[in-house]
Amino acid sequence: MNEQVGRFQELGRLMQNHGLEMITALVILIVGLFLTKWTVKKLREILGKFINNTATVSMVVNSVGVLLLGVVITASAMEVGARPGPMVAAMMIVVLSTIGIIVIFRPLIPTLPFKVGNTVKAGNLLGKVEATTVLNTRLRTFDGKTFFVPNRQILDDIVINYHFTKTRRIKIDVIIRYDQDLIKAKRVLEALMIEDARILPKPNPQVYVLELGLNGVRLGGRCWVNNLKFWVTQCEMLEKTKLRFDAEGIKFAYSQLEVSYRKEEDDWTEDLSPDTEMPEN
Repeated sequence: MNEQVGRFQELGRLMQNHGLEMITALVILIVGLFLTKWTVKKLREILGKFINNTATVSMVVNSVGVLLLGVVITASAMEVGARPGPMVAAMMIVVLSTIGIIVIFRPLIPTLPFKVGNTVKAGNLLGKVEATTVLNTRLRTFDGKTFFVPNRQILDDIVINYHFTKTRRIKIDVIIRYDQDLIKAKRVLEALMIEDARILPKPNPQVYVLELGLNGVRLGGRCWVNNLKFWVTQCEMLEKTKLRFDAEGIKFAYSQLEVSYRKEEDDWTEDLSPDTEMPEN
């Protein structure tokens, strides 16, 4: 009992003499960790807009994070009485060693080909990445289901990242009848794409004759749009194409089958000469 009381008394004297420094060091540590996490997150977002290489972005961001973490720990330790010289030297050795390991070995470590917020197709799953951990990725499909996919399965399969590039091409394929004005149809479809403010001017929109099919002439409109606006723009462009073609009197082709019927008459006439005698009944 006396031993426990002695310990509490010693702790009380320690708090009385160094309590303010310990609280200040704790505040510096907590605030510093929060600011480091926020800075790393913002830096990753900014670099992600200018650098498409995810591995490079991660290497730079992790290096900056380690450096900031070393500064925070050093400042917190110095507040509780650590000697500045040896503390800074030791922390610099640790920080530089960690950054060196990141730079050397980071390219050798497999990384997921997407980040949180990207729309991806992994295997048979299409959805938005909500979170990633060391073991799995949380993917939410567009019908409201949530899947936890093991990262090893993702790394071994083909992954389509719809947000990896800044732009994406829209395809508008229509089939018109052979008796329609082909030049007019191409001009109308091209003007429709140019008029939309979301369509990028470069590469400029183009209309091609893709096929002379059994039922009609297939035209293909091609234009580019910012990736985040792809889905809505494509749906609205298809709707506008239908309405504009109807207004311009351009008829769409549809599947049809022509059946020709020819009646063949058998020749039952007998070749009878005038001298042929008819049999009597």
